[in-house]
Amino acid sequence: MLRLKKTVAMVGMMGAGKTAVGTAVARMLDVPFLDSDEEIVLAAHQSIAEIFERDGEAFFRARESEVLARLLRGNPCILSTGGGAFLAEANRSIIAEVGVAVWLRADLELLWQRVRHKATRPLLRTANPRESLRNLYEARVPIYGLADIVVDAAAPLSVDEMASRVIDALLARPDVLEKE
Repeated sequence: MLRLKKTVAMVGMMGAGKTAVGTAVARMLDVPFLDSDEEIVLAAHQSIAEIFERDGEAFFRARESEVLARLLRGNPCILSTGGGAFLAEANRSIIAEVGVAVWLRADLELLWQRVRHKATRPLLRTANPRESLRNLYEARVPIYGLADIVVDAAAPLSVDEMASRVIDALLARPDVLEKE
């Protein structure tokens, strides 16, 4: 039996698998799964793309920080964060204070294969979405590198195999996940 002692914030680029892998980890550990983007959509009654379009990225980021702080202060769970959430110092601080950040590290080609056909990514609604993704990747990777735990994604791995990798990494941190 495993017991989750702190909320695990899944961080990383869009397409890294934060939601899919996070859901599988939560299922395997029998703990709740929450998605900060879904919580924002529920509260705003608008899609993230609509929030970006109507109110701008700064407004969205402020709401994202509020939602993250609320979710992190709840019972331990697996929390999928938006791709830009970990960029804010305040968000990194609250995650470090009450939880643990797990970076799902994926290379640029894998991310592109996963997101290129999705119209739901407001930051990729550009004339050259692949170049936009590359620019985001290059800017964000050093910040994601500040995460407490890094788990490498690979195309041939299934969602459950990735989830097992995350659980193995968490087991190395008895302050986060312990065997009972």
